[in-house]
Amino acid sequence: MADITRRLGFRHLRAAPTSHIRHLRGGKPAHEGAGLAFWFRPLTAAISEVPLDDRELAMLFHARTADFQDLAVQATVTYRIDDPVVAAGRLDFGIDPDTGAWRAEPLEQLGTLLTETAQQHALEFIARTPLAAALVDGVTAVRRRIADGLGTEARLAEIGLTVIAVRVTALRPEAETERALRTPAREQVQQEADRATYERRALAVERERAIAENEMANRIELARREEELVGQEGANARRRAEQDAEADAVRAEAESVRRTRLATAEAEANRVLAAARAQAERALGEAKAATEQAWLAAHQEAGPEVLRALAMIRLAEHLPRIDSITLTPDVLTGLLTRLGTGGDGGAR
Repeated sequence: MADITRRLGFRHLRAAPTSHIRHLRGGKPAHEGAGLAFWFRPLTAAISEVPLDDRELAMLFHARTADFQDLAVQATVTYRIDDPVVAAGRLDFGIDPDTGAWRAEPLEQLGTLLTETAQQHALEFIARTPLAAALVDGVTAVRRRIADGLGTEARLAEIGLTVIAVRVTALRPEAETERALRTPAREQVQQEADRATYERRALAVERERAIAENEMANRIELARREEELVGQEGANARRRAEQDAEADAVRAEAESVRRTRLATAEAEANRVLAAARAQAERALGEAKAATEQAWLAAHQEAGPEVLRALAMIRLAEHLPRIDSITLTPDVLTGLLTRLGTGGDGGAR
């Protein structure tokens, strides 16, 4: 939409680069072109604005297939006005000189024309096509049919309209029909899923069997190695026992030799000790005999008084020990009497 500014009874119009402006004054073109800006008087001006940019038109319509099934068609048409002068002469693109808004609705007219024309070509094709074929290859076929039909439509060329592209985004049947059509495919997919599940389970069983066989082989190999280990340990123990027996025999022999040598040494030492003791005792006996002989010889030469003295000494040596002597007057009187008597006799 063009921008219009008011100034003292005049109007200033400024259009976008994608809009074709045609200004007629007195039935003759005063300004014409894209992206114009000019002053004009509203009472003498007739201005139309034709868009030059690419526009998208979305459409949704229903069609009936050859087997009488309802089919919803969703498409989009891209178009452009190539000849704005022709379009301005065939459709009302006039704008209000005060607001710049279209007085009519030319784009809706173009949309209705394009939708009905596209729908006509699509209905002709879908009416001769079964539902299954339309769902399989219908999108491409319907798009090609609509594009060819709009490209050859004389009415569109007469108003300067060019169709750039056609896109069909969906061909959708009714919900119940769609569910019914999905059932075989869903069952097939389910069967494929079940088959894949069974294959996966079979593969898992095969892998488990291989793992079990591998474990069994490992256990057999481990048992064989354990048997070899036990045999080797037995041989080592037997060899160790033999070595220990040999060592014990060597130690016993060494101990026997040591004990024999020790007994021989002890016997020799005892023999030497016994000989020494015998010699010492013989020497001691000889010394005692010599002593006794000298003692007897000395007694034979001594007088009776010496012998009595010696006898008294020996007697005194064999008397018991006397710690104290109690002398009573009777004993002392008798002793003194004896001593006096003996003294006299001695004197006599």
